[in-house]
Amino acid sequence: MPSIKDVLSAAGAISKGMGITFKEMLQPTITEDYPDAPPNFQERFRGGHLLQRDESGLEKCVACFLCAAACPSDCIYIEAAENTEKVRISGGERYASVYNIDYNRCIFCGFCVEACPTDAITHGHTFELASFNTSTLVKRKEDMLVNIPALPKPIVVHEEVAAGH
Repeated sequence: MPSIKDVLSAAGAISKGMGITFKEMLQPTITEDYPDAPPNFQERFRGGHLLQRDESGLEKCVACFLCAAACPSDCIYIEAAENTEKVRISGGERYASVYNIDYNRCIFCGFCVEACPTDAITHGHTFELASFNTSTLVKRKEDMLVNIPALPKPIVVHEEVAAGH
């Protein structure tokens, strides 16, 4: 049979716990309305990867393979191709004809971003990467390339105005 001291000790512990519970119930909630309101990300958030372009719209990736070499989980696969005078994909001599990241293996460590000498690969704010089909978690270059930046519109001078008519 428990002693009075044991019963009072248990009652004190229960009342202390209930006091904390009631105090927290009166605090304002800090839950975000995720599907309705966009999440608030910190600048250092490491989401899905993006392949950047330069100001002229060319890809920044020069297929140097430093990101793949720095990756501890070996999730980056690159195939290089040569730029030609007629077909210019990147600013360097080579470009990545194939650039895949396997998100089944990626640990979002950021080593690939740090290793890139041209700042071609960055972390975006994409976070909904879950899938029931693992084949959809291998992202290709086309999935990660950012849109071509809007170039300034050229000024069009009509021939009649230029001739002074």
